[in-house]
Amino acid sequence: MLNERELVTKILQGDSRAFEALVKQYEKLVFHMTCRLIKNDDDANDVCQEVFIKVYQGLNKFDFKAKLSTWIARIAYLTSINHLRKYKQELENKYEGDALELDNYHFSEETPEQLMIKKDVTGYVQHLMSQLPLQYRSVLTLFHLEEFSHGEIQEITGMPEGTIKSYLFRARQLLKNKLEIYLRNE
Repeated sequence: MLNERELVTKILQGDSRAFEALVKQYEKLVFHMTCRLIKNDDDANDVCQEVFIKVYQGLNKFDFKAKLSTWIARIAYLTSINHLRKYKQELENKYEGDALELDNYHFSEETPEQLMIKKDVTGYVQHLMSQLPLQYRSVLTLFHLEEFSHGEIQEITGMPEGTIKSYLFRARQLLKNKLEIYLRNE
């Protein structure tokens, strides 16, 4: 396996197999990031492809000041956020300015399907995470699932480290409270 510098150098020299290796190495990271932020699977897949196009087009600007995974995660994060903003704008235009809020701070009323999800605690936790506000989902995914440090999350999202810590705390509290209610009712 090539190190980051060798991989980037080979890609910049036109080695398509090297780019395939990069995609293979980072596709789970990109897919995980986009799927946690974008709830529609088709849209998430489209955004993943867009991310790797942007990675390929911008690789000549990568300066190795950060890890390649951090740089790619930032592209995935920003591309996902831009997609959500565009989608929100399209919805607002479609419904003539109705106030549609993508980042809903409240958990929705549970439907029968959602109650079935509760049978599987892991599925239920994922269900709860998907209902968290976007910024909470983002930092939880980056910190707990992708195992980025606070500093790396700051590089990826552009959020101050204090904000990241605050969002992690609030997200954990929301999840904890919902899980306690769930476990009491079991």
